[in-house]
Amino acid sequence: MKILGISFLFLAASGAALAQQWEFGGVGGLGFLSNVSVSSPAGSATAGFQPGGVVGAFFGQSLYSHLTGEVRYEFMQNNLELSSGGQTAHFSGYAHAIHYDLLWHTNREESKVQFFGALGGGMKIFQGTGTESAYQPLSQFGYFTKTHALKPMVSVGAGMTFALSRRMQLRAEVRDFITMFPKEIITPPTGAKYGSLLHDFVPMVGIDYLF
Repeated sequence: MKILGISFLFLAASGAALAQQWEFGGVGGLGFLSNVSVSSPAGSATAGFQPGGVVGAFFGQSLYSHLTGEVRYEFMQNNLELSSGGQTAHFSGYAHAIHYDLLWHTNREESKVQFFGALGGGMKIFQGTGTESAYQPLSQFGYFTKTHALKPMVSVGAGMTFALSRRMQLRAEVRDFITMFPKEIITPPTGAKYGSLLHDFVPMVGIDYLF
């Protein structure tokens, strides 16, 4: 009887594992980053990043009837920027975002349209890729550097999915990737003070395949 009981539990666990729904997909969109204020003896300015394209991929698992967990990656093309008094300086750059999010769905199975909220965290790696020079416009407010910075990241967002077929969904979402400002790649000169928090608002659309 003990062996039969163990066998039954094993089969039940196996069945539960097989019943879980998995999904993967890809997304693309455009990132709009907030700027931070810069104050220095030379005056005031803003430091930040230009809008740029975003592409990404995700792999998810249905944890409960309304809850899904997703591992996600996004590549973000955002050039660095300093602005003051009508003058602007640029430096090429990009970022990688790697994170795990929990998605709460309104109605996981019964409807073609599902709405969801997302919350998670991970890290964002900023990379300056331009050519450093001895003279840089607006250097009194900051220096562009060809280096990288890794920052902890909070991911929040909301969106919806629309069932195209039994196994394929169209997804639309908006995310806010929140980090501390990467002063390693836009470096304040002596006496300059930067704001600390950076928001990256990213509307995206994509395809989601269920299996």
